[in-house]
Amino acid sequence: MTGYTAPVKDMQFILHDVFGISGFDIPGYADLDRAFTGAVLEEAGKVASAILAPLNPIGDRQGCVLENGTVRTPDGFKAAFETMKQGGWTALDCDPDYGGQGLPYLINCAVGEIFVSANMALNMYQGLTHGAVSAIHTHGTEAQKAQYLPKMIACDWTGTMNLTEPHCGTDLGLLRTKAEPQEEGSYLITGQKIFISAGDHDLAENIIHLVLARAPGGGEGTKGISLFIVPKFLVNDDGSVGARNGISTGKIEEKMGIHGNATCVLNYDGAKGWLLGDLHKGMRAMFTMMNEARLGVGLQGYAVAAAAYQNAAAYAKDRLQGRAMTGAENPQGAADPLIVHPDIRRMLMDQKSFVEGARALTFWGASLIDRAHRNSDAEADGLIGLLTPVIKGFQTDKGFESTVGAQQVFGGHGYIEEQGMSQFVRDARIAMIYEGANGVQALDLVGRKLAADGGNHVMAFFDLVKAECRAHDGDERMKPFADALTTASKQLQAAAMYFMQNGVKNPNAALAGSTDFLHLAGHVCLGLMWTKMAGAAFAALDAGAADQEYLDAKIATGRYYMARQLPACATHLARIESGADPVMALTAEAF
Repeated sequence: MTGYTAPVKDMQFILHDVFGISGFDIPGYADLDRAFTGAVLEEAGKVASAILAPLNPIGDRQGCVLENGTVRTPDGFKAAFETMKQGGWTALDCDPDYGGQGLPYLINCAVGEIFVSANMALNMYQGLTHGAVSAIHTHGTEAQKAQYLPKMIACDWTGTMNLTEPHCGTDLGLLRTKAEPQEEGSYLITGQKIFISAGDHDLAENIIHLVLARAPGGGEGTKGISLFIVPKFLVNDDGSVGARNGISTGKIEEKMGIHGNATCVLNYDGAKGWLLGDLHKGMRAMFTMMNEARLGVGLQGYAVAAAAYQNAAAYAKDRLQGRAMTGAENPQGAADPLIVHPDIRRMLMDQKSFVEGARALTFWGASLIDRAHRNSDAEADGLIGLLTPVIKGFQTDKGFESTVGAQQVFGGHGYIEEQGMSQFVRDARIAMIYEGANGVQALDLVGRKLAADGGNHVMAFFDLVKAECRAHDGDERMKPFADALTTASKQLQAAAMYFMQNGVKNPNAALAGSTDFLHLAGHVCLGLMWTKMAGAAFAALDAGAADQEYLDAKIATGRYYMARQLPACATHLARIESGADPVMALTAEAF
């Protein structure tokens, strides 16, 4: 049986010692002092440890069941969801005009990590609703916002996004679902959607589906797609739930993981829907959800890994196996604990250094979203647009890798379901696929984001890296961090230059190296975060901070990342510069 404890101390260190968030010139941030954020995170941690985490293996074993057209969630999920609703956890950063608490997105993000680590499948029900709320809030009419947002923010009603169809996933230009306009202004939606997370369940009295479909006159491809609000139950004029709409659940997918979340096939048979946003401009409205969702999926990547790491570290300190090669460290026992062995330490350090670096990167990304939205800051918006595919792709690839490493620490016991480690591996795997598979994230980064606004955003990122390295000039303690980050940043710039010089005349030269570029960028991002964290730790030690053991561990973990992980940048650059020929050499028939 696995357990989970919220890493409040580490979150507080990142929020206040590394970033100093209460000093940010972003509306709402002045209230985010250490006492306030600590109280919120501690309370979230109690909910996670006492309620959500014990249900995680139950959800994995039981899964969801389709009975008489309705999905039943696992035992305990409904009561836990009600606890989250009553605690206001579903409304942290939502608009107060519709019942939200109005806190910055950063706080929602930090709390989200805790809930995902404890029970990813259960948290998805309210997480997807949050994305639907954002889309309606941004693109909806005043009447639509008044009708849907209060109930959705409270999670009395939940929300979904409906993109994928049996014949098209990423290529939405092939979408076939139809929307026929009606005289009174509604549309009748007909088609089938698959892979719809939280597509049906018994946790809320209504589900508000946001559905991509084609209305007449839109033309071919993605330019002809519109977005529609299609409730499971029609909503009466007084706001109450009315008759069942023309939506049915065809089946629940049998999946590798996240069994506690119902991934549904939804059939639309003339279901009544209403246009959200402009006609034939549905992709723009949907991407309001997708961009937020991609940061959230990047968070899932490291949050599941964080839970797996906690359990692996505890097991390594408790399990007795073999003797340390340098002499017995537990002479009174029959053997030494696993953690004395260097290869076990390597696996744990890989996990720890990734999780803590990814946490810092995700929190920084969330602050950029707040700055973009609350300050209307175009530079912050451009920078987070650049970083979103990196956060999503790199952190989910490495997050899955970390869960496998945590399972490996358990040896044969990690392969036994009783220990619970395989659930982390299976749950983490989906994050590499949904909300745009990671190969697509890499193509987006190389094909669109690098050149966006004339390359200004990537140049701004390089300037941030240079400034961080220069800030530590003369501090010998920081030299291993600044020197390694400088080298990695130059390798990332060399890769970008290779694409510029070769990608136009041979697009495959860039696309064949896109995943390597995404990982190279991810390592540089985490190197930047570790340099910031080490600088903050040294500053705290210089100021006489009491928790020297924690700060020393933080610095040592950062040194590990710079010495053992950042050198991977050279390998990624070498692969990129090998061009497309090694990748494209075979004919299709040769495979």
